Amino acid sequence: MSVDAATVKRIGRLARIRIEEGEVAKYQDELNAILGFVEQLGEVDVTGVEPMTSVTPMKLRQREDKVTDGGYPDKIVANAPLTEDNFFMVPKVVE
Repeated sequence: MSVDAATVKRIGRLARIRIEEGEVAKYQDELNAILGFVEQLGEVDVTGVEPMTSVTPMKLRQREDKVTDGGYPDKIVANAPLTEDNFFMVPKVVE
């Protein structure tokens, strides 16, 4: 996969990063190098290798999944600026 100049500009716009016209070629080379490395990772044979979350073996602590608190929604929303039916109301942020 290869990234062209238009894609670099689009990525910059989506990331809200200003990319000057003279920098496009540099970013294009860097993105192509990253994608090339990712393609190399796809060639690695990982058959029989268990997925891991850390290089050191560890077991996550688990607790029993049970309700330990609650039953007083009036107190929870008491200091909220705006509530309805014991739910927090917030201004709309997405059109």
